[in-house]
Amino acid sequence: MSKEQLSFHDKLYALARNYWWCWQPEVVSIFQDLDRIRWRQLDHNPILLLDEFTPEQLENRGREAVLHSRVNYAYRRWVEYMNSKHTWGDTHAGVLGHNPVAYYSAEFGIHESLPNYSGGLGVLAGDHLKSASDLGIPLVACGLFYQEGYFSQQIDETGWQREVYPYVDNVRLAVKQACFPNGEKVIVQVDTRKGPIFAQAWQADVGRIKLFLLDCNIEQNSPEDRKLTARLYGGDQRIRIRQELLLGVGGTRLLTALGYEPSAIHMNEGHSAFAPLEYIRMRMVEDGLSFDEASRKVVWHCCFTTHTPVPAGHDRFDWNLYEEHLGPIADQLGLGAAGLVGLGRVDPNNQHESFCMTVLAFKCSRRANAVSNLHGVVSRRMWTDLWPWRSEEELPIGHITNGVHVSSWLAPQMRSLYDRHLPLEWYLKSGEPEVWAGFDDVTPGELWETHQSLKNRMINFARGRMQRRAERIGASAAEIAEIQTCLNPETLTIGFARRFAPYKRADLVLRDIEFLGQIIADSKRPVQFIFAGKSHPADDNGKAILQRIFRLTQEPGFKGHVVLLEDYDINLARHLVQGVDVWLNNPRRPLEASGTSGQKVVLNGGLNCSILDGWWAEAFDGQNGFTIGSGRSHVNQDVQDDRDAKALTSVLMDEVIPLFYERDEDDGLPNSWIARMKRSVRTLGWRFNADRMVMDYVQQAYIPAAGGVSCDMSRFG
Repeated sequence: MSKEQLSFHDKLYALARNYWWCWQPEVVSIFQDLDRIRWRQLDHNPILLLDEFTPEQLENRGREAVLHSRVNYAYRRWVEYMNSKHTWGDTHAGVLGHNPVAYYSAEFGIHESLPNYSGGLGVLAGDHLKSASDLGIPLVACGLFYQEGYFSQQIDETGWQREVYPYVDNVRLAVKQACFPNGEKVIVQVDTRKGPIFAQAWQADVGRIKLFLLDCNIEQNSPEDRKLTARLYGGDQRIRIRQELLLGVGGTRLLTALGYEPSAIHMNEGHSAFAPLEYIRMRMVEDGLSFDEASRKVVWHCCFTTHTPVPAGHDRFDWNLYEEHLGPIADQLGLGAAGLVGLGRVDPNNQHESFCMTVLAFKCSRRANAVSNLHGVVSRRMWTDLWPWRSEEELPIGHITNGVHVSSWLAPQMRSLYDRHLPLEWYLKSGEPEVWAGFDDVTPGELWETHQSLKNRMINFARGRMQRRAERIGASAAEIAEIQTCLNPETLTIGFARRFAPYKRADLVLRDIEFLGQIIADSKRPVQFIFAGKSHPADDNGKAILQRIFRLTQEPGFKGHVVLLEDYDINLARHLVQGVDVWLNNPRRPLEASGTSGQKVVLNGGLNCSILDGWWAEAFDGQNGFTIGSGRSHVNQDVQDDRDAKALTSVLMDEVIPLFYERDEDDGLPNSWIARMKRSVRTLGWRFNADRMVMDYVQQAYIPAAGGVSCDMSRFG
């Protein structure tokens, strides 16, 4: 059947099976209009939604909702998108054409219906793929398929986090079996001292990008190994090293079996650092090279992005785990386990040093980068012992600051505003500063009205989340009814949503409870807070912080004005970043490598109030948001926490609250606040988006790695 003859049913399924739909508002609205109630109940999964209908029922529903012309238009746009050769990549990345970039990551946050992510690292990887697709960058991605995902968060009656691991049925997702051209499914094998690990693979199409996810739940494996890819970041160190062996070595064998010969190899964090070892082994076998000769050739093509400024956040493995799992490939490399272990040590001869994945990634790369300017400084300081013959400023670790995928995080209402004031097809050039200049032409009234509509939408969503939790724990009818009166759309609303790691200090604003109570109870200039976030299952300190915030939400005077929403995911994040007035970020500087949630807020007109850490340290100009403190750090952590808490109190009382409630006598608008909103979008929208980020990677990492002009990433500004 030709494309022109495809039925309404077939076109809808074709759209649903490529995650391109999830950053196309008009396609999302089609699925919503098929059945809004089921769409919400089915976690915004179009495959599940379409499976609810027979072809005849779908046809009838399409006629009732007048969807045929919309579906035809969306399908034509998708076909044109997939086949277009007029892309930024076609002009600027031709050298990558026949040998795409291989992008490895332990997690990918594409959409909430594919729960293959835990937080910022995965969402960043998902945004990277989406922008690579939009820009037309030849790239193929590899990760693991987690059939129980990360976890669903439930907060019990005491406020303690409980983890639930729902089964993710791949049959009900927009993925398909990775197969050879003859239809035979691909199975990869990775050897260990105690026997092989086998994996099949699932393919998810993300626009023009193919994402392959390895899955160990197959009959060739032992019962233990069938569960190997069940959970993201779950289990002990033995499970972790086996997952990372599968990602790096197994992922490389998968891509090779499918015919990919990458011109550049990008490791997104150290989890995939075993990949270069497999490429080296293949060059030794295929070209008869020694280990040294093969490693020099392979390492030239390798790029590594480090995301972790905390020493404890880098995976390390003891000798017994290392020898069991790396022994076979070490033998094939001609080094033996004892010889290869030195690649994962800062000091190869230090027998007491454990094997570190980040060290291996640095040693197996010629181009390494941090994810913000400040993080580059921290990373060079952290890893100075790797290059003892160089000064700290000369270490080969540069930076490419993270960005977010605009179309994925921009609210449809705000996009309409962009469409009216920015150049035609602005979204194809969102990484160019001049494209955003037109945002100054947005009138204060239309911007404020758009923001208020998004804020109302967010509050209704928050109430719905709170009601579902209340029903789950058996709350009374009166308690459930009370939820519908919490959060006032006219009140200054501050959002805090991210991983509940202690260094992120979700409870910093709680250090002065008296002040917090005063600003919440202020009858003329009230403030309300929305918190959300997960703590790692093994992090009881993070769970204790979450519990402390929950208990505050139940106290008289705070209830209904401070809320904690459970089960933070992409969908919840989307509503929050699109609706808050202020996004609060107060980590211990300089432990936030970059942070991207605040960048999503920028796109939707919200303002950031942040410590000068990560991306905000290079974004704040005095008029496009607010800063907490001066950027100085004290050697004593308790002193620093106390200093930052006082700075937070000061900026809220002296700047944020007065500016928000300062209204024009004629039109009643907070015009000074709106001016700051406009400046934030205009000055930050182009700099901190994923198109700019991916273009930087192409020009400063991928093309040099593929054999183009060499570039010193330590000089990136």
